[in-house]
Amino acid sequence: MRFSVIVHPGAKRVSVGGDYAGSLIVRVSAPAIDNKANDAALAALATVFSVRRSSLHLVMGQKSRRKVFELLGANDAHLAILETLLATPAR
Repeated sequence: MRFSVIVHPGAKRVSVGGDYAGSLIVRVSAPAIDNKANDAALAALATVFSVRRSSLHLVMGQKSRRKVFELLGANDAHLAILETLLATPAR
């Protein structure tokens, strides 16, 4: 399952949820330096989907706020989690 994400680095706290133009909003406290924000986004997504980080891959957007992630082995429960997160108001 592939889905688009907008990462906001340097946030006060980590949060996942909200929809901006069809993309999931992920806020991370890590700065956008030396891939730290990407790693933090991967960790946050792995936590909310209850999967290992190795199940998530950054497909596009290595140096952009707009990214595409792929969740390997996704099932209906993961899709339901994604839909719930997109429907959650951004904090």
